[in-house]
Amino acid sequence: MHPDTHLLLHSLRAADLRRYATEFGLKSTAPGTDLRTRLGWALVELGLRVLPHRAGHAHSIPGPA
Repeated sequence: MHPDTHLLLHSLRAADLRRYATEFGLKSTAPGTDLRTRLGWALVELGLRVLPHRAGHAHSIPGPA
């Protein structure tokens, strides 16, 4: 799928979801305010610092053991 098409479909779906949320009176919470969310992002950051950085691999994902 062409990237522009994918982005357009994503933005249309996001607009639909926002409209549904306002119809049902759902409020969005500010990101990062929940303790569980902050702890999760801290663990992600720690994991990225612990993983060894390999030359030539900007985003390396460990494989199965």
